[in-house]
Amino acid sequence: MAGGMDVTVEELLATARAELDRLAPAEAAGAQAAGGLLVDIRYAALRERDGTIPGALVVERNELEWRLDPLCPHRAEEATGHGLRVVVICDEGYASSLAAVSLRRLGLRRATDVVGGFQAWRAAGLPVMR
Repeated sequence: MAGGMDVTVEELLATARAELDRLAPAEAAGAQAAGGLLVDIRYAALRERDGTIPGALVVERNELEWRLDPLCPHRAEEATGHGLRVVVICDEGYASSLAAVSLRRLGLRRATDVVGGFQAWRAAGLPVMR
């Protein structure tokens, strides 16, 4: 480890997840029903292949911080404040953990993600639009 700073992606992921209260798919659906913002960061080809989640805000990963920062002029209208409950979902629940921690660094302290991602959401029989 050069300078003691290098980490593997597995270590980075473990550190990120230690900071999150990750949600099972049914818990994520409940958070969405209670007014939380479910944010789908999957890229277009995956959404076209597998469908989308009704009511989820689609923001591809490379735009996430700009669209969810309540103070950014490029924010999505749904990004109403730092107290917003944001639940990030990716395809299998890996990229979403890193993304949720990034949002927490922006002050969205209630940001988290979905264990198992969209694949677990669909396997749980939760709503999907084709």
